[in-house]
Amino acid sequence: MDTISGLPLHPLLVHLAVVAIPLAALLGIIGAAWPSARRVLGVVPPIVALVAVIITPLTTSAGEALEKRVPESAELHRHTDLGGEMIAWVAPLFVAVVLLWALHSDAIMRLLPITLSPNVFRVIDIVLRVAVIVTAIGSIVMVYLVGDSGARAVWLN
Repeated sequence: MDTISGLPLHPLLVHLAVVAIPLAALLGIIGAAWPSARRVLGVVPPIVALVAVIITPLTTSAGEALEKRVPESAELHRHTDLGGEMIAWVAPLFVAVVLLWALHSDAIMRLLPITLSPNVFRVIDIVLRVAVIVTAIGSIVMVYLVGDSGARAVWLN
């Protein structure tokens, strides 16, 4: 299915992606940089990141269906190339956000068959915080690049 009531699905899904991906990134950065905010946010960042990781391939797939119905151009080719790379940032963002949340969840950590030493916990915490921040910034940049190239593909043809 690539249309809803005759309208292309891609532009409709893009609106959700443009909200979910940066929101997941921002919540991830807040959680990584501000421990007390992470406690208040709880499971919200992983849920928003899950929405982002689900909507990304759906949007890409709908875009590929739409691409077959519009005239080919260099701008369109750039947009589809960049859009195909979006999941390479969103999926690692999702994984990093979930792992950071799980690391700081007492309920999850009690399920582990081992107890992490304070030094190991600290190293894992730092690595995950850096991973969240890097993938979040990359995801935000990619949303901008994909969106800009899509707008150029639509409006410059």
